[in-house]
Amino acid sequence: MSNKAVITGDIINFTGMPPAGRQSLTAQAKKLFDSWLKVGSHAEIFRGDSFQLLLDDPEQAVPRSIQLICWFMSYPVGKDDVQLGSRISVGIGEVAYEGKNVLSSDGVAFHLSGRHFDTMKTGEFLIVHTGDEKKDKAIETILIFINKYIASWTRAQAEVIFQALDGKTQQEIAAHLSLSQPSVNSRLKSAGWKELEPAVRYIGSLVKNQ
Repeated sequence: MSNKAVITGDIINFTGMPPAGRQSLTAQAKKLFDSWLKVGSHAEIFRGDSFQLLLDDPEQAVPRSIQLICWFMSYPVGKDDVQLGSRISVGIGEVAYEGKNVLSSDGVAFHLSGRHFDTMKTGEFLIVHTGDEKKDKAIETILIFINKYIASWTRAQAEVIFQALDGKTQQEIAAHLSLSQPSVNSRLKSAGWKELEPAVRYIGSLVKNQ
């Protein structure tokens, strides 16, 4: 049985939005999830501010997780004093059973994702566990560095990182966001994209061979 990835997360500052804004946000988030997944039941939003996704390709777990963090960070709340964000726990492992939806499914990947989400510390936006102690230690070390970058991102930086993780060139990002290419380059540089990109790829290589 091949390994899969389970993403468990919540939305930071969700309650700072008005009810209508929260409803719109969850609808847009589900639309984003569905655009990534072949099976709609592999993504659910529950308790208003929590979500879970099942990915068939573990290598995509960290890029997608960072994209989700970026998507929430850059979401237009409409209030200058409220910026959204997300905390995400990824579990890599077997899925023993797929129920009617992701929330009724079971397996090692679900256990690792959910159990470790409950242990997340202040300043941790993304954690990953595979059940392999050696790999988990290596990933944890890299994520200390990645989480420090995430903590410093602005909405504008998160916006371009999201697009970069989709594989877009700087010119394509500029056209998509109606920016100049030098502006995109400046945002990527200040966000640490040059350092972040190989780190994300390396984690992908570790979990791919899990």
